Amino acid sequence: MPPRTKKQAKPEKMKSILWKSADKLRGSLDAAEYKHFVLGLVFLKYVSDAMEEKREQLEEALRGGSLLAELGLEGGASEELVRKTVEDPKQYTGAGIFYVPPTARWSEVLKRAKVSTDGPSVGEVIDSAMTTIEKVNPPLKDTLPKIYNSGRVDEATLAELVKLLDRLTFQSQISLEGKRTGARDLMGEVYEYFLEQFALAEGRKGGEYYTPPSVVQLLVAMLEPKEGERVLDPACGSGGMFVQCEKFVELHEGNRFNVSVFGQERNQTTWRLAKMNLAIHGIEVNLGEEPADSFHNDQHGGVNADVVLANPPFNISDWGGERLSTDERWKYGNPPVGNANFAWIQHMISKLAVGGRAGIVLANGSMSSKSGGEGDIRRAMVEDDVVACMVALPGQLFRSTQIPACLWFLADSKGKQRGRAPWISPDRAGQILFIDARELGYMQTRTVRNLSPEELERITGTFRAWRGADQDAEYTDIPGFCRSVALAELREHDFVLTPGRYVGAAEAADDPDAEPIEARIERLTRLLREQLAESGRLAKIVDEQLWRVNV
Repeated sequence: MPPRTKKQAKPEKMKSILWKSADKLRGSLDAAEYKHFVLGLVFLKYVSDAMEEKREQLEEALRGGSLLAELGLEGGASEELVRKTVEDPKQYTGAGIFYVPPTARWSEVLKRAKVSTDGPSVGEVIDSAMTTIEKVNPPLKDTLPKIYNSGRVDEATLAELVKLLDRLTFQSQISLEGKRTGARDLMGEVYEYFLEQFALAEGRKGGEYYTPPSVVQLLVAMLEPKEGERVLDPACGSGGMFVQCEKFVELHEGNRFNVSVFGQERNQTTWRLAKMNLAIHGIEVNLGEEPADSFHNDQHGGVNADVVLANPPFNISDWGGERLSTDERWKYGNPPVGNANFAWIQHMISKLAVGGRAGIVLANGSMSSKSGGEGDIRRAMVEDDVVACMVALPGQLFRSTQIPACLWFLADSKGKQRGRAPWISPDRAGQILFIDARELGYMQTRTVRNLSPEELERITGTFRAWRGADQDAEYTDIPGFCRSVALAELREHDFVLTPGRYVGAAEAADDPDAEPIEARIERLTRLLREQLAESGRLAKIVDEQLWRVNV
């Protein structure tokens, strides 16, 4: 008989379980290491639950006869046939589910955590399970953590952690928001929630691989990836950009499985996190043969992408620019060796296919700095009409840094026809759209700001109207928010690309009940005189009281 499905924990209960799991590790590991320990176990729990759910479906179909016809068999299903079928890896991998051999399943890990024996330790059982799963699932090669038998966490703590995470289950298909969903989608939500919580808790170290969801959504919505296109992130972190890209394609009725995804990440641990994250979401991605630096070991040298997007580290100085002084990617000028911002921009431009577009998150200094030749590079890019849109973001969006940030949107052959429908209308050649979103957003917590769906729509809708993608909307400059600026004016401002310099101040709203200015001046003057007279009266009283005390 198949095991009974556990009752799904309530959404808030799931969050509580996840965070309590980190508490179990306090004192044994640094906070930055919690996520690797916990996410590996959560992944093992997920693949076991997902397979168990599929296994039960197979058994039911075999015993009910519906699967026999599909297999070309007649008569009832023998127990031997049922056993062989439910242990056939192809039944799972063909359905997009990882096959987990019997010895590697969560039930075996849990059994060892609950019972003390003289056999392998809990850590050995977990590491062995990870190795076994990788062997039978090639997409997971060199992905899963095998750190549980390192001795850094004692056996009792590890056993308690396993028993705690056993309370998570992905079979009854209830999302963190309480909506019905697939086990894979639920695991994806759990993974993203956990990454976000660690980014909040770890500060800069967590933020190295985590981009706020509203920023990712804005980048993707502005770039609008489509079915059949190639998407590249040369600093992909944990892969959140790819997840949002495929969600966007699916939302717009495209086939998310018909998107080619390429990524690169130099940190080995983060590279593994990305592989796990994308495997969970069912996204096939080429992350290169190994973790590598995009500047010095490009894993996708022959790839030209339709959409390139990234949130690279801000203002990094140790990027090895002195070794790349003659690199062919520096079309607009050699980036300064002490700051990689314009190296990232030019690297991304070099990866664009004909008619492609790019979006990049950078520090605000990139819009105006002239040090190390950055001003000359920016001028050359504007003169070549590769810059499409600049967005100044509100502060406090990023958990990892207080440095103000902006978005650059770039386009190959902006406003020109080169073998495909132009992304930007030819009418916009020689212009840049500036959007000042610094006043947008709401405080999600005491220290973290977020952009609302309505604000995201306002920004993306403005850009769509400007580039001529929305036939039902006509673009109009809005003082204090957006303005389309021609090349001649940009020259006058020495190619500084700060939106606030161009959009001006917001117009004050007309109030029919507002007090006329002359009447307001007269009223305030009268009030000031009255307050001065009252001040003189009070001063006289104080002087009198002080005189009496002294007498």
